[in-house]
Amino acid sequence: MASPGLSNRNNGKRLGITEPISLGGPTEYDVIKTRELEKYLQDAGLYESQEEAVSREEVLGRLDQIVKIWVKTISRAKGLNEQLVHEANAKIFTFGSYRLGVHGPGADIDTLCVGPRHATREEDFFGELQRMLSEMPEVTELHPVPDAHVPVMNFKFSGVSIDLLYAKLSLWVIPEDLDISQDSILQNADEQTVRSLNGCRVTDQILRLVPSIQNFRTTLRCMRLWAKRRGVYSNVAGFLGGINWALLVARICQLYPNALPNMLVSRFFRVYTQWRWPNPVMLCAIEEGSLGLQVWDPRRNPKDKYHLMPIITPAYPSMNSSYNVSSSTLRIMLEEFQRGNEICEAMEANKADWDTLFESYDFFEAYKNYLQIDISAENADDFRKWKGWVQSRLRQLTLKIERHTYDMLQCHPHPGDFSDKSRPFHSSYFMGLQRKQGVPVTEGEQFDIRATVEEFKQSVNRYTLLERGMEIRVSHVKRRNIPNFVFPGEVRPLRPSKVTWGSRRGSELKVSGNAQPDKLCEGKTDLDGSDGGQKRKRVDDTVETDSSYAKSLHLCSGEVHAASPPISNISSCSTKCESTDANKKVDDSIAVSLEKIENAADIPYQNGQIEVSSRCNPPNDSLPAAANTSSSKDAEKMALEKNIACPYVSHQALPELDELEDDVEYRHQVKDFSGNMKSSQMEPSEESVSVSAPVNSSNGAGPSTDSYDGGLEELEPAELMVPSSNGAPPEPVAQKKSIIRLNFTSLAKAAGKSS
Repeated sequence: MASPGLSNRNNGKRLGITEPISLGGPTEYDVIKTRELEKYLQDAGLYESQEEAVSREEVLGRLDQIVKIWVKTISRAKGLNEQLVHEANAKIFTFGSYRLGVHGPGADIDTLCVGPRHATREEDFFGELQRMLSEMPEVTELHPVPDAHVPVMNFKFSGVSIDLLYAKLSLWVIPEDLDISQDSILQNADEQTVRSLNGCRVTDQILRLVPSIQNFRTTLRCMRLWAKRRGVYSNVAGFLGGINWALLVARICQLYPNALPNMLVSRFFRVYTQWRWPNPVMLCAIEEGSLGLQVWDPRRNPKDKYHLMPIITPAYPSMNSSYNVSSSTLRIMLEEFQRGNEICEAMEANKADWDTLFESYDFFEAYKNYLQIDISAENADDFRKWKGWVQSRLRQLTLKIERHTYDMLQCHPHPGDFSDKSRPFHSSYFMGLQRKQGVPVTEGEQFDIRATVEEFKQSVNRYTLLERGMEIRVSHVKRRNIPNFVFPGEVRPLRPSKVTWGSRRGSELKVSGNAQPDKLCEGKTDLDGSDGGQKRKRVDDTVETDSSYAKSLHLCSGEVHAASPPISNISSCSTKCESTDANKKVDDSIAVSLEKIENAADIPYQNGQIEVSSRCNPPNDSLPAAANTSSSKDAEKMALEKNIACPYVSHQALPELDELEDDVEYRHQVKDFSGNMKSSQMEPSEESVSVSAPVNSSNGAGPSTDSYDGGLEELEPAELMVPSSNGAPPEPVAQKKSIIRLNFTSLAKAAGKSS
């Protein structure tokens, strides 16, 4: 089931669009460290057992037999003659992590069924084949998604998770030795077929373009584990997914063709720390092709100019695989690349080890303020659909916040979701919030994102398959009030229990005099999420109030329900509940008063680094010290400079948000929505703004009786503006509203006086 020709290696020819940076072979040190890395990956449980490998092969063989029976059945039903029925064939291909050889235990298998021209997607694939699978006892959890951007059937076959796509070719007979890497395979193919074929074509091309498949696989396993531990493995959240990491690693393999995985990992961080984004990463030249399909080219395609971190697929039609990356997620990944580079340098000096590199990122200790997005539905099927839709739209919330605050309020989305076991059909997503660092704070400045969040909720509720009970709520939660169900064993850790690389770096900077003193004191906090690796003062005590220096962050939640039982004593925070004018345009908000926000410029950056710009900056003046001679370092630096230079146009300002691409899986599942929300932000005020809360943001009839508490203080009666279904002016309705004024203080003013 693999494409032929992959055994034909490069035969000494150059791989990639440039010359390699180094042709140097491994040293004894590299051999030792590579063995250590391989053992680490084994101990981390990244390799499946022989029994599981055999089981997967058997499942794929059985699936191949099923589609062959299926295509003969529909050929006979369509009245084809016996010869065509006898010759009718379909074939299963694999792609993704399984095809690349980097899958782990329990991973799903991405598969593609290729069928003839008379086997249609709608009637035959999602009709007869789906029926056949549903009647098989070994097939469970069958979920067809025919209206997705890339139509897919998800199911388990004898316990093995399968994602099955379909490609209808223009051939009457599918040969058993079909080579889908040929561009002619796309002739007269519909868009869904081109997209379905793309995964297999890209995967096979990657394997053709790396000098050593084994070294590539080990390095990619390493980088996938690292990305998951550091919280930057998720395409849908705006980070990078499996194909993106594979392309980045493959390019490093091309630049260092004789290196072992130890050196490849080190050079991965060295190269991408200095890469001049948005210059693209490409494994081969982009081919125009003869079929007229659009390829990635910012010189011709306006949307391509706005991609921040282009990672281009090597198969025709070439496209950017990482268009989901935003300025916030790019900044986070660049910080992580810098951290990885520092650790690899320290490893060469025997000051760190693989455990240090793979330290898990403590997301819920990294920030002081978070957005919590809760979703729920009434049954399992609705929840599965609703979760997939909302997850595909979360990136839009990050983009909207960045755009509406001019990148001054930065978001860090957590790539995963969390479930409260006491609440069925419910999940929570979280985003860390912090003010942009290194920018002077202006007194009276506000981050008013009520309209932004309301606009996001309304876009989510345009889901064409919206059912009663599908709900979404967005709320602000402080670090000390993060619900317990996000922690392992639902037990909140008392404080960081181990010395991390960040804390070690912070201590070194303190000793060297490069770090600012820790200015946070008890009862005072800020909107800066990172603590520069230093021990963080906890802010669980009463937060001081000083309205003379009020700054406000206004968050709108889709109706404020009560969350799980309060995590901490809500009386520990100064809270005021006020009524509001019934004619407010924005229905509800959580007004968070950030009084005297600490100047972020006074705080060491995360892991003791300075901020890394999300725009393309020139590389550092010198490469980090490595175990080479001075002359080889200079040569490597010059080669790297040549490789990161690119003829494509530079990054431009972001377009209007609705011009950006939607998530591929749910692009067409949006319906018209009347009663559009004003997208303009509310006028800033020196005082905290109080705004009432609307009826439940669900499709149910009337407000939900669920309460949502998670440290959101209290509710009080108010008059709410409920939009009329016929477009008439809204009438006030007595309801409960949520007014939360969470007061934060800092030493911004004191720091100004002392200076």
